[in-house]
Amino acid sequence: MDKPEKAATIFQEGYNCAQAVIGAFALDCGIDEVTAKKMAAAFGGGIARTGETCGAVTGAMMAIGLRYGQTCGSDSERKEKTYEQVHEFLQRFQARNGLLRCKELLGCDVSTPEGRQQAKDGDYHNTRCPKFVRDSAEILESLLEEGRLRDSQN
Repeated sequence: MDKPEKAATIFQEGYNCAQAVIGAFALDCGIDEVTAKKMAAAFGGGIARTGETCGAVTGAMMAIGLRYGQTCGSDSERKEKTYEQVHEFLQRFQARNGLLRCKELLGCDVSTPEGRQQAKDGDYHNTRCPKFVRDSAEILESLLEEGRLRDSQN
């Protein structure tokens, strides 16, 4: 199963969008899937259902951090690499979807009972969110592959 399909499957199993994306890439990023899902548990619904940054986006950002992040406070090179990759991811996600915020992507404010009801009534979990999970996983897969290719050329 490819990464976008795995992310979609994890999402359909009841995990949030951030858990789905980081869960699909966990082993590639050096952690187990259970730890990845726990780490991302608070990021669904645009960070704990606040409607802010889409969880599929934050899940990808976690994966980028695990792949490129600095392990020494003075390692500015890895810090810059991480930020560069996140910026590229965000640009590509926005190019596909126009927005980054959950409430804007969904067209309702999931931080309110009315917004959550609108999302439930519209079955957004099955009709809208899977696209964002797949898009995020596709973009992340592409970025990580491009990074591997660059690393192997050096």
